[in-house]
Amino acid sequence: MTAPFLSLAQIRNRLILTARWVLRDHRPGPDGRCPVCRTAGCPEATAARDVLRAATELRLWSTTAQPTAPDRHDPGGPRRSG
Repeated sequence: MTAPFLSLAQIRNRLILTARWVLRDHRPGPDGRCPVCRTAGCPEATAARDVLRAATELRLWSTTAQPTAPDRHDPGGPRRSG
């Protein structure tokens, strides 16, 4: 499937899976260097961590809206009929 046919949740999940895959491949060895890049501070692993952090912290497409402040006309609590 291509991106126009995916929901935002599916795109987010694919980003997370790809970032985890990159982190597995670029995990530092016993000497502290990335086995793919051969560097101590692997830029690909750093980018994958940033993608994971952004994908798990930001929820811009949340469907449940939280009220910012209680309505001053609504006393709150159960209403009685009768």
